[in-house]
Amino acid sequence: MFIKRKEFEVTHSLISMKKVGVIGLGNMGSAVAKNILRANFPLSVYDIRKEASDKLVKAGAVWKNSPKELVNEVDIVVSMVFGPKEIETVMKNDDGILQGNCNHKSWIDLTTSSPTLMRNLAKEFESLGGFAVDAPVTGSLDAAIRGDMIMFVGGTDEAVKNVKEVLQAIGEIRRVGDYGNGYVAKLVNNQLWKINAAAIGEAMVLAKKAGLEPNLWWEVMKGGAADSFVLQHDVPSIFAGHYDPSFRVELALKDLDLIQDLIKEYGTRSELTQACHDRFQEAKDRYGKEAGEMTVCKLIEEDANINLRVKGNWTAPWEVKHSSEDT
Repeated sequence: MFIKRKEFEVTHSLISMKKVGVIGLGNMGSAVAKNILRANFPLSVYDIRKEASDKLVKAGAVWKNSPKELVNEVDIVVSMVFGPKEIETVMKNDDGILQGNCNHKSWIDLTTSSPTLMRNLAKEFESLGGFAVDAPVTGSLDAAIRGDMIMFVGGTDEAVKNVKEVLQAIGEIRRVGDYGNGYVAKLVNNQLWKINAAAIGEAMVLAKKAGLEPNLWWEVMKGGAADSFVLQHDVPSIFAGHYDPSFRVELALKDLDLIQDLIKEYGTRSELTQACHDRFQEAKDRYGKEAGEMTVCKLIEEDANINLRVKGNWTAPWEVKHSSEDT
């Protein structure tokens, strides 16, 4: 089931609008929070780094001192943190969400996390009278900024209905069944995404070595059998030479570890996924954890003693503007 995101227009009274809180103000979380503010929801925010909230507070958000304080003050909590360890801390610490008033509240988690952990945390949240929705996202920082990133949304029909307007302010809803299924969809999505990212450098380098220039290679590949999100969206970061540091190789490895955990749980074959993990680990070892995810291709360039730079006006993901902003 697909629910296409509309250009979000406020069509209901601000008096009846639900209060929203966002926990986790990294690159993606801050973009999510900005779009919730743009949709005129009263917004509270929390992050372990208070300075991460400065621009949002200046724009009208209210700082809260803990996840517990935040859930006590809002109707809907949106969390987007690094991974399973961090979301478990947000939920279960002494000042966590589960220590607050969860009755009749909704919790949307956008974190890339473990399906089993989500299902357990959702049951705890529901036992306190709340409604849980997992909505991990796919796309890049530019999609988060524009507010059109895809969310794999898991939860009961009632739970999703309660938060539909907030989800629409963030991006595009793709329903995948009950809670926990969103994480399954996200992990297998990232499984294919990372395999594509790890492989594309090999094709680009081989093409150039054999006489086909990168810009021409890119143009003729698009729309054919080799096309993909990675080819369309991420190749310009290779041309530009920054390899998209808005999504770090550290995050890619975290996702691949979660994918391998899921593979072990269900006992499926994973030779390609293992090779992909090895390539990303090599990129981290050579360039550091803060390096961009597409440094998996830089490895192949360096080892072939060539570069894939192409002159052009390649807009980086973090330079994209929301349609409401001046360009």
